[in-house]
Amino acid sequence: MSSARNFAASSWNMASTGGTAASSVARLPLDQLWWTVATLRISGEFMADTILIIEDDPDLQDLLREYLGGFGFVAHAEGYPEEGLKTFKMLAPDLVILDVMLPGMNGFEVCRRIRQESETPIIMLTARGDVMDRVAGLEIGADDYLPKPFEPRELVARIQSILRRSQRGSVRDMGEFGRLRIDFDLRAASVDDKDVGLTTTEFNALALLARRPGKTFSRDDLMQELRGLDSDSFNRSIDITMSRVRQKLGDDPKAPTFIKTVWGAGYVFIAQGHHD
Repeated sequence: MSSARNFAASSWNMASTGGTAASSVARLPLDQLWWTVATLRISGEFMADTILIIEDDPDLQDLLREYLGGFGFVAHAEGYPEEGLKTFKMLAPDLVILDVMLPGMNGFEVCRRIRQESETPIIMLTARGDVMDRVAGLEIGADDYLPKPFEPRELVARIQSILRRSQRGSVRDMGEFGRLRIDFDLRAASVDDKDVGLTTTEFNALALLARRPGKTFSRDDLMQELRGLDSDSFNRSIDITMSRVRQKLGDDPKAPTFIKTVWGAGYVFIAQGHHD
Protein backbone atom coordinates (compact mmCIF):
# COMPACT_ATOMS: atom_id res chain seq x y z
CA MET A 1 0.00 0.00 0.00
CA SER A 2 2.90 2.34 0.71
CA SER A 3 4.05 2.28 -2.94
CA ALA A 4 0.52 2.99 -4.13
CA ARG A 5 0.24 5.82 -1.63
CA ASN A 6 3.57 7.24 -2.75
CA PHE A 7 2.47 7.09 -6.40
CA ALA A 8 -0.80 8.85 -5.59
CA ALA A 9 0.93 11.47 -3.48
CA SER A 10 3.38 12.04 -6.33
CA SER A 11 0.47 12.53 -8.75
CA TRP A 12 -1.11 14.99 -6.32
CA ASN A 13 2.12 16.93 -5.95
CA MET A 14 2.83 16.95 -9.69
CA ALA A 15 -0.71 18.13 -10.44
CA SER A 16 -0.47 20.95 -7.93
CA THR A 17 2.54 22.56 -9.62
CA GLY A 18 1.63 25.99 -10.96
CA GLY A 19 -1.76 26.22 -9.24
CA THR A 20 -3.85 24.98 -6.34
CA ALA A 21 -3.72 21.23 -5.81
CA ALA A 22 -7.48 20.91 -6.07
CA SER A 23 -7.94 22.70 -9.40
CA SER A 24 -4.86 21.08 -10.91
CA VAL A 25 -5.54 17.49 -9.86
CA ALA A 26 -9.00 17.81 -11.42
CA ARG A 27 -7.29 18.02 -14.83
CA LEU A 28 -5.73 14.57 -14.44
CA PRO A 29 -7.10 11.81 -16.73
CA LEU A 30 -10.07 10.13 -15.06
CA ASP A 31 -8.30 6.84 -14.30
CA GLN A 32 -5.36 8.67 -12.71
CA LEU A 33 -7.70 11.02 -10.87
CA TRP A 34 -9.64 8.07 -9.49
CA TRP A 35 -6.44 6.30 -8.42
CA THR A 36 -5.06 9.42 -6.75
CA VAL A 37 -8.26 10.25 -4.88
CA ALA A 38 -9.05 6.66 -3.85
CA THR A 39 -5.56 5.88 -2.59
CA LEU A 40 -5.18 9.09 -0.62
CA ARG A 41 -8.67 8.73 0.83
CA ILE A 42 -7.73 5.30 2.16
CA SER A 43 -4.53 6.64 3.67
CA GLY A 44 -6.33 9.62 5.20
CA GLU A 45 -4.13 12.09 3.30
CA PHE A 46 -6.82 13.36 0.91
CA MET A 47 -9.17 15.84 2.53
CA ALA A 48 -10.60 17.76 -0.44
CA ASP A 49 -14.25 17.22 -1.39
CA THR A 50 -14.77 15.85 -4.90
CA ILE A 51 -17.52 17.20 -7.14
CA LEU A 52 -18.83 15.64 -10.34
CA ILE A 53 -20.22 18.13 -12.87
CA ILE A 54 -22.58 16.70 -15.51
CA GLU A 55 -23.01 19.60 -17.91
CA ASP A 56 -22.81 19.67 -21.73
CA ASP A 57 -21.60 23.29 -22.06
CA PRO A 58 -17.77 23.07 -22.26
CA ASP A 59 -17.32 26.74 -21.35
CA LEU A 60 -19.38 26.31 -18.19
CA GLN A 61 -17.49 23.09 -17.42
CA ASP A 62 -14.18 24.94 -17.53
CA LEU A 63 -15.49 27.87 -15.50
CA LEU A 64 -16.86 25.63 -12.76
CA ARG A 65 -13.77 23.41 -12.61
CA GLU A 66 -11.46 26.39 -12.16
CA TYR A 67 -13.75 28.34 -9.84
CA LEU A 68 -14.50 25.38 -7.56
CA GLY A 69 -10.82 24.47 -7.55
CA GLY A 70 -10.11 27.89 -6.12
CA PHE A 71 -12.24 26.95 -3.09
CA GLY A 72 -10.41 23.66 -2.55
CA PHE A 73 -12.82 21.34 -4.38
CA VAL A 74 -11.64 18.72 -6.86
CA ALA A 75 -14.16 19.04 -9.70
CA HIS A 76 -14.39 16.65 -12.67
CA ALA A 77 -16.77 17.32 -15.57
CA GLU A 78 -18.59 15.08 -18.04
CA GLY A 79 -20.70 16.35 -20.95
CA TYR A 80 -22.85 13.28 -21.60
CA PRO A 81 -25.22 11.67 -19.09
CA GLU A 82 -24.13 8.07 -19.70
CA GLU A 83 -20.48 9.03 -19.15
CA GLY A 84 -21.52 11.02 -16.11
CA LEU A 85 -23.21 7.96 -14.58
CA LYS A 86 -20.15 5.79 -15.24
CA THR A 87 -17.89 8.41 -13.70
CA PHE A 88 -20.20 8.69 -10.69
CA LYS A 89 -19.75 4.98 -9.97
CA MET A 90 -15.99 5.19 -10.41
CA LEU A 91 -15.23 8.44 -8.61
CA ALA A 92 -17.82 8.26 -5.77
CA PRO A 93 -17.96 12.07 -5.53
CA ASP A 94 -19.08 13.97 -2.44
CA LEU A 95 -21.57 16.03 -4.48
CA VAL A 96 -23.00 16.18 -8.02
CA ILE A 97 -23.82 19.31 -10.02
CA LEU A 98 -26.33 18.20 -12.65
CA ASP A 99 -27.75 20.12 -15.61
CA VAL A 100 -31.39 19.45 -16.51
CA MET A 101 -30.98 19.82 -20.29
CA LEU A 102 -28.55 17.11 -21.44
CA PRO A 103 -28.16 15.27 -24.76
CA GLY A 104 -29.82 11.87 -24.93
CA MET A 105 -31.09 11.77 -21.34
CA ASN A 106 -32.39 14.65 -19.26
CA GLY A 107 -31.08 15.53 -15.82
CA PHE A 108 -34.22 14.29 -14.09
CA GLU A 109 -33.56 10.75 -15.34
CA VAL A 110 -29.89 10.99 -14.36
CA CYS A 111 -30.94 12.13 -10.87
CA ARG A 112 -33.40 9.26 -10.63
CA ARG A 113 -30.71 6.71 -11.55
CA ILE A 114 -28.24 8.13 -9.04
CA ARG A 115 -30.90 8.01 -6.33
CA GLN A 116 -31.48 4.32 -7.02
CA GLU A 117 -28.05 3.57 -5.59
CA SER A 118 -26.81 6.59 -3.63
CA GLU A 119 -27.82 9.48 -1.37
CA THR A 120 -24.96 11.68 -2.62
CA PRO A 121 -26.12 15.35 -2.58
CA ILE A 122 -27.26 16.66 -5.99
CA ILE A 123 -27.61 20.28 -7.07
CA MET A 124 -29.56 20.67 -10.31
CA LEU A 125 -29.03 23.51 -12.80
CA THR A 126 -31.52 24.70 -15.40
CA ALA A 127 -31.83 27.49 -17.92
CA ARG A 128 -35.60 27.17 -17.91
CA GLY A 129 -36.47 28.80 -14.57
CA ASP A 130 -39.77 26.91 -14.42
CA VAL A 131 -41.16 26.42 -10.91
CA MET A 132 -42.48 23.00 -11.89
CA ASP A 133 -38.98 21.99 -13.01
CA ARG A 134 -37.79 22.77 -9.49
CA VAL A 135 -40.64 20.82 -7.94
CA ALA A 136 -39.95 17.86 -10.27
CA GLY A 137 -36.27 17.86 -9.38
CA LEU A 138 -36.96 17.96 -5.65
CA GLU A 139 -39.61 15.29 -6.00
CA ILE A 140 -37.16 12.77 -7.47
CA GLY A 141 -34.52 13.47 -4.84
CA ALA A 142 -32.43 16.54 -5.77
CA ASP A 143 -31.15 18.47 -2.75
CA ASP A 144 -31.03 21.92 -4.30
CA TYR A 145 -31.95 23.72 -7.51
CA LEU A 146 -30.23 26.72 -9.09
CA PRO A 147 -31.53 28.54 -12.19
CA LYS A 148 -29.15 29.78 -14.90
CA PRO A 149 -27.57 32.25 -15.11
CA PHE A 150 -26.22 32.18 -11.57
CA GLU A 151 -23.41 33.73 -9.60
CA PRO A 152 -20.63 31.14 -9.10
CA ARG A 153 -20.17 32.34 -5.53
CA GLU A 154 -23.80 31.50 -4.77
CA LEU A 155 -23.22 27.98 -6.08
CA VAL A 156 -20.17 27.63 -3.84
CA ALA A 157 -22.18 28.83 -0.84
CA ARG A 158 -24.87 26.24 -1.53
CA ILE A 159 -22.28 23.48 -1.97
CA GLN A 160 -20.59 24.40 1.32
CA SER A 161 -23.93 24.51 3.12
CA ILE A 162 -25.00 21.08 1.84
CA LEU A 163 -21.64 19.49 2.60
CA ARG A 164 -21.56 20.98 6.11
CA ARG A 165 -24.90 19.39 6.83
CA SER A 166 -23.84 16.03 5.36
CA GLN A 167 -20.43 15.86 7.06
CA ARG A 168 -21.05 16.35 10.76
CA GLY A 169 -18.49 15.89 13.54
CA SER A 170 -17.48 12.68 15.30
CA VAL A 171 -19.54 13.13 18.52
CA ARG A 172 -22.51 10.75 18.24
CA ASP A 173 -25.89 12.45 18.18
CA MET A 174 -28.78 9.99 18.29
CA GLY A 175 -32.54 9.99 18.70
CA GLU A 176 -34.89 7.06 19.33
CA PHE A 177 -38.62 7.48 18.87
CA GLY A 178 -40.29 4.09 19.13
CA ARG A 179 -39.64 2.22 15.87
CA LEU A 180 -37.80 5.23 14.44
CA ARG A 181 -34.09 5.69 15.10
CA ILE A 182 -32.29 8.84 13.87
CA ASP A 183 -28.50 9.13 13.70
CA PHE A 184 -28.00 12.87 13.35
CA ASP A 185 -24.26 12.51 12.76
CA LEU A 186 -24.41 9.80 10.12
CA ARG A 187 -27.49 11.61 8.76
CA ALA A 188 -29.47 8.41 8.54
CA ALA A 189 -32.86 7.21 9.77
CA SER A 190 -34.14 3.67 10.21
CA VAL A 191 -37.51 2.15 11.01
CA ASP A 192 -37.50 -1.30 12.59
CA ASP A 193 -33.69 -1.31 12.06
CA LYS A 194 -34.06 -0.85 8.29
CA ASP A 195 -32.51 2.24 6.70
CA VAL A 196 -35.16 4.33 4.97
CA GLY A 197 -32.80 6.07 2.50
CA LEU A 198 -33.54 9.75 3.05
CA THR A 199 -32.00 12.36 0.77
CA THR A 200 -30.12 15.31 2.28
CA THR A 201 -33.18 17.58 2.06
CA GLU A 202 -35.50 14.93 3.46
CA PHE A 203 -33.20 14.20 6.38
CA ASN A 204 -32.82 17.90 7.17
CA ALA A 205 -36.60 18.28 7.30
CA LEU A 206 -37.00 15.25 9.58
CA ALA A 207 -34.13 16.32 11.84
CA LEU A 208 -35.52 19.83 12.25
CA LEU A 209 -38.86 18.45 13.43
CA ALA A 210 -37.46 15.62 15.56
CA ARG A 211 -35.09 17.91 17.49
CA ARG A 212 -38.12 19.96 18.62
CA PRO A 213 -40.99 17.51 19.20
CA GLY A 214 -44.28 19.22 19.85
CA LYS A 215 -43.28 22.45 18.09
CA THR A 216 -45.20 23.34 14.95
CA PHE A 217 -42.97 24.47 12.07
CA SER A 218 -44.48 26.58 9.31
CA ARG A 219 -43.55 26.19 5.66
CA ASP A 220 -41.48 29.36 5.93
CA ASP A 221 -39.55 27.86 8.88
CA LEU A 222 -38.82 24.75 6.84
CA MET A 223 -37.84 26.67 3.70
CA GLN A 224 -35.37 28.79 5.65
CA GLU A 225 -33.81 25.71 7.25
CA LEU A 226 -33.58 23.67 4.05
CA ARG A 227 -32.04 26.60 2.15
CA GLY A 228 -32.42 24.95 -1.25
CA LEU A 229 -36.12 25.80 -1.14
CA ASP A 230 -35.86 29.59 -1.36
CA SER A 231 -38.59 31.75 0.13
CA ASP A 232 -39.88 32.61 -3.34
CA SER A 233 -40.22 28.99 -4.40
CA PHE A 234 -43.48 27.16 -4.73
CA ASN A 235 -44.81 26.23 -1.27
CA ARG A 236 -45.90 22.93 -2.74
CA SER A 237 -42.23 21.85 -2.69
CA ILE A 238 -42.33 21.66 1.12
CA ASP A 239 -45.43 19.46 0.98
CA ILE A 240 -43.69 17.20 -1.54
CA THR A 241 -40.63 16.87 0.71
CA MET A 242 -42.75 16.05 3.77
CA SER A 243 -44.81 13.59 1.75
CA ARG A 244 -41.64 11.75 0.70
CA VAL A 245 -40.39 11.65 4.30
CA ARG A 246 -43.67 10.20 5.51
CA GLN A 247 -43.76 7.62 2.74
CA LYS A 248 -40.25 6.43 3.55
CA LEU A 249 -41.04 6.26 7.28
CA GLY A 250 -44.24 4.34 6.55
CA ASP A 251 -46.20 7.08 8.34
CA ASP A 252 -49.90 7.30 7.50
CA PRO A 253 -50.85 11.02 7.26
CA LYS A 254 -54.43 10.15 8.28
CA ALA A 255 -53.23 8.41 11.46
CA PRO A 256 -49.66 9.66 11.91
CA THR A 257 -47.12 8.16 14.27
CA PHE A 258 -44.26 10.56 13.63
CA ILE A 259 -45.26 13.70 11.69
CA LYS A 260 -48.63 15.41 11.94
CA THR A 261 -49.98 18.11 9.63
CA VAL A 262 -51.39 21.11 11.48
CA TRP A 263 -53.78 22.51 8.89
CA GLY A 264 -53.06 26.12 8.09
CA ALA A 265 -49.97 26.15 10.31
CA GLY A 266 -47.42 23.56 9.22
CA TYR A 267 -45.95 20.31 10.57
CA VAL A 268 -45.18 18.93 14.05
CA PHE A 269 -43.22 15.88 15.23
CA ILE A 270 -45.45 13.92 17.62
CA ALA A 271 -43.52 10.69 18.36
CA GLN A 272 -42.46 10.01 21.94
CA GLY A 273 -38.83 9.17 22.60
CA HIS A 274 -35.48 10.61 23.60
CA HIS A 275 -32.66 12.53 21.94
CA ASP A 276 -29.14 11.87 23.28
